[in-house]
Amino acid sequence: MRIARFSIDGNVAFGVVEGEPSDPDGPVIDIIKGHPFAEFERSGQKVPLSKVRLLPPVLPNKVVGIGRNYAEHAAELGNEVPDVPVVFFKPSTSVIGPGDPVAYPSFSSEVHYEAELAVVIGRMCREVPRDRVQDVILGYTCGNDITARDAQRREKQWARAKGFDTSCPLGPWVETDIDLTRAGDLGIMCTVNGEQRQLGRTSEMVRPIEDLIVYITEAMTLLPGDVVLTGTPAGVGPLSVGDEVAVTIEGIGTLTNKVIKRG
Repeated sequence: MRIARFSIDGNVAFGVVEGEPSDPDGPVIDIIKGHPFAEFERSGQKVPLSKVRLLPPVLPNKVVGIGRNYAEHAAELGNEVPDVPVVFFKPSTSVIGPGDPVAYPSFSSEVHYEAELAVVIGRMCREVPRDRVQDVILGYTCGNDITARDAQRREKQWARAKGFDTSCPLGPWVETDIDLTRAGDLGIMCTVNGEQRQLGRTSEMVRPIEDLIVYITEAMTLLPGDVVLTGTPAGVGPLSVGDEVAVTIEGIGTLTNKVIKRG
């Protein structure tokens, strides 16, 4: 099911998205009782998707990113595939939802898009064995690891380059009906102003999702709602103020954001 977090009339709730844009009345959201990290019931109270504002599908305690997990992407930036996963963090203040603006940071003149499959954690976990990884995943969403590439090169570490405000769009919802096997071979596309810039598949990952979750949880506890960004295919490139960037992942949906000048 597609679980969305949304606001309507000043209230924030979770709901299950039903239907498709081609339906006569469009998709609707069936508001749920409770939250998606425990057993919940559908209320039967439905509102048109067009009448709500979609929010980031989760509010993560932390976003754990994985760098250089696609060989061709590593190569296009002049890097080798590392011997172990490159792990970095994006703070909760970097997270925005579908339709929210990406504010171009004042300290950069080279901001790049990075389309990524985002794994949403469903339960508190640490030291997860490989055969239990499926048990700790709620589902998947689209992510865009917006990066100040010049700052990344200049500063030699990635905290500001990947952690600035609005640098982590997530959405439009969490798809829970994807298992690890299917998640390991999904199409990923990024467009800028409707023009295709990235096209790849998660099967091109150097290290699959299972290995990433095992590696991360050897060191730290993941909490419900935490997000793991699994890396980006080749084709990254610059964004400018006024651009509209969209990440589409097979079986999930499309996440769209516009770049604005930071006020």
